[in-house]
Amino acid sequence: MSSFNRRFFLLSAAALGGTSLSGCGFEPVYGTDGAASMLLNNVLVDEPKANESYLLVRELENRLGQPGGAPQFGLSLAMNLDEQGVGRTSAQVTNRYDVVGSVTYALRGMDNKEVLTTGKVSSFTSYSASGSTVSELAARDDAYERLMVILADRIVVDLQAYAVSEAA
Repeated sequence: MSSFNRRFFLLSAAALGGTSLSGCGFEPVYGTDGAASMLLNNVLVDEPKANESYLLVRELENRLGQPGGAPQFGLSLAMNLDEQGVGRTSAQVTNRYDVVGSVTYALRGMDNKEVLTTGKVSSFTSYSASGSTVSELAARDDAYERLMVILADRIVVDLQAYAVSEAA
């Protein structure tokens, strides 16, 4: 029989509150004095030109917010997408695809159009093409949407890292 008591551990951790993290230097990037709080609702992302770029802009706006008044920053995006067949049956029919994507971005100041930081992120997702036509199209659309979520997350992490390095 174990003498470990989960309730005691959770209650003691709750009683300590955030004091156990105070010495480690942890600070939320979007906190009250967080380094990346300047990005929230303050970045105007360029208008999308295709469905995939719409999905990426939507995800970025979900994470950074939509600017209410005059935004301080602008974000330009250049996307490159490629679809590659990776799985084949013995009859040489492709039944699995990788969707590979990369985005080059540039964060600029809106007042003087000066480029503050640039970067490139990339990733891939896959989908199966072995079902019906409808299920294949749904899987393909889902793969592109998942890819845009991954790319948006990576762009936001890079922008947060930039904001933290500028605040230091």
